[in-house]
Amino acid sequence: MAISRIIASITQYISEAAMRIFGPTDDAYPNTGVQPFTGDPYKKGTADIW
Repeated sequence: MAISRIIASITQYISEAAMRIFGPTDDAYPNTGVQPFTGDPYKKGTADIW
């Protein structure tokens, strides 16, 4: 009886890991794409002074 419980728990552990690896992602990252420019435009004369 104890051997069957050990085998069942090992099987469950491995199958849960496989489902986690190969299942759909559950990440909540924002959509990426073109981002609006929010900085200052490049000026050649002022960039060389610092």
